[in-house]
Formats: sequence, structure tokens, C-alpha cells
Amino acid sequence: MAALAVGMPGTGRALTHAPAQVLRVGLTPAFVHDQHSLMADWRNYLESRLQTPVEFVQRNSYRETMDLLHQERLDFAWLCDYPFLYLKDLVRLLAIPLNHGRPYYRSYLIVGSGDSKSKSMADLKGAVFAYADPYSNTGYLAPRYRLREMGHDPASFFRKTFFTWSHRKLIEAVAKGYADGGAVDSFVFESLEKVKPDIVRRTRIVERSVEYGFPPFAAHRSVSATDFLRMQKALLGMSGDPAGRTLLERLNIDGFIVGDRRMYDGVEMMMRAFGEH
Repeated sequence: MAALAVGMPGTGRALTHAPAQVLRVGLTPAFVHDQHSLMADWRNYLESRLQTPVEFVQRNSYRETMDLLHQERLDFAWLCDYPFLYLKDLVRLLAIPLNHGRPYYRSYLIVGSGDSKSKSMADLKGAVFAYADPYSNTGYLAPRYRLREMGHDPASFFRKTFFTWSHRKLIEAVAKGYADGGAVDSFVFESLEKVKPDIVRRTRIVERSVEYGFPPFAAHRSVSATDFLRMQKALLGMSGDPAGRTLLERLNIDGFIVGDRRMYDGVEMMMRAFGEH
């Protein structure tokens, strides 16, 4: 229990709230959005562990999920690291998933499989480039910061840019030739590779970024201490029972840890470089 309490706030309004009647969990646009049976099974699993109804709330952009948190219409959310930092003290770190046994992921720079010439970002100057979402780290912030590191202006480096509003759609846009290249979440890329290899094999990775803290599960600051600990315990306990491990395998993660907000210092630094934090 002491470990579960890491990241909990001190005194304040959240500690006085009674346990919620329904726990509302927001999901940002990622690979799991079209896995309806998986979401239903995960919801049932959490309800059985929490003994409380759970509602998954899915939206088509990071901004929509962030707005729901501002409106206090979500109790928890699985966020990208960029929105988590952007929301500041509106949310608290609840748990971080493990990816290949570690709480990190990367941004992959991809091009079409028919492009045999491009070896790095520098080779995409003047190209049509796809971004995932304006609040995505791996799909927007990281590639723009990469360009700035190279001494280029992200606003003029490419001939044209557009948003796909999900990482999966970004991969499909590159695979189908709608974009010459794009930057995508490594977790989504590798998850899609398992279930839709025909799409992924039509792309090629040309660069891998440094590691960033994996997109975290966060709790709204108004969530009671009781509900915070109950949900945290349920997530951390998934790797300890057969049903939980089966769900984790379907989610393509290895489990959850409490983690530390300092794991996102690198993303916060990039945000500050663009005046976005």
C-alpha cells in the first residue's frame, strides 16, 4: 500500500470526495479504438476488481479528451505524455504501462516501403509529411523538435503537412502514399504490426528517436483517494492473475508500474522549446 500511495496528493478537496458511482475512463485516439471486444473485456475485468461500474469514453482527438477532463466528465484517462504535461495539476500520475518490460517508447520516422532513398529526416525536405495530432508527442512534438535540432524551421521544411488524428491512420496514410513520410508512436506501430501486418509492411522505419516516458494513466485531481488507490491497485495487479495477463497481452503491454513524473522531463523540455508549457 505504501508503494501504491506514491504520487498521491497531500491534503485537499480530492481527499474528501466519496467513492464514485461510475468510474469514467477516457481513451485518446490510439490503436485500441477499433478493438471493441478488447475494450468490453477490459471494462468487465476492471468492474469485477473494483466492484464499481466502469465506463470507457473514447474520442477522436487528444483535445476532446482534454476538454472532458477540464469539464470534470472523466475520472481517469490514458493520455499521451504531451497532454499529461499540458494539463499540469488538473491530473495526477496514476500508473505507467510497461512496453517490452520498460516504461518507455519512441517516435518512429516512417516512409513508404517503395522509398529506398530516404535514410533520415534530412531526406524528406520538401516532402508531404503526416502528423498524428497537434497534442501528440511522438506524432508532432518530437519530429518538430528533431527538425529544430537539425537547424531547420518545422513550418517551412516540408512542402505540405496534414494531421491524420490518429497514429493508425498516419501509418495507413504513408502506406497508401498519401504522405511521403510521417512520425508515429512506436507502440502503435508495433501493435498494428501484429494485427495488420499487410499495412505496416508497406512502410519502412528510417529513424528512431530517443526514449520517452510511456503514455501514462492519469487521474483527475477531483478523484477521491479511495478511488485513486482502487484503480491503481487494479491496474498494477493485472500482471498478477491469468485474466489480467491475457488482457495485457491483447493490449500489447506487459503490465503497469507506479512510475515517476520525472520520466517525462525530456518531453517537458521539448514543449518549453516551443513555448507550449
